Amino acid sequence: MKPRLSIVLAALWWGSLSGLGFVVVPMLFVHLPSPAAAGAMAAKLFTAQTWLSVACAMLLLLALNKKEAPALSPSARAAMKFIVAGLLLAVLVEFGVAPNIVNARASGGDLRLWHGLGSAMYLAQWLAAGWTLWCLSRVPRESDATPG
Repeated sequence: MKPRLSIVLAALWWGSLSGLGFVVVPMLFVHLPSPAAAGAMAAKLFTAQTWLSVACAMLLLLALNKKEAPALSPSARAAMKFIVAGLLLAVLVEFGVAPNIVNARASGGDLRLWHGLGSAMYLAQWLAAGWTLWCLSRVPRESDATPG
């Protein structure tokens, strides 16, 4: 049950990042009347995505947590590093970069710098979630099986 739950959580995390970042937000900028309105809506959606990412990452860490560390498959052990990285990126974007985007927009600061940094960190989170899904959905080979 836990392996399937882990794959579903990883798929939800990666899929939601993909849908929001590559479909929904670009459509906002195409279809809303002004870039300011699209940016304000995108900010709200990215905040919701942060909390979904945090929930998926925490649940993944709980599902993969085993008292016997050697019992973790090499794929799950590798995935845990990417889960933690993705979790940290999500939190850093929400609480470190997003407030600076808002401040830069209000005060005429360096909006391009903060927006670029946030986009790069979002892409890195997307890669971490994708790699997590890849690792967890990998079909184990006989040579990967732990003795016992």
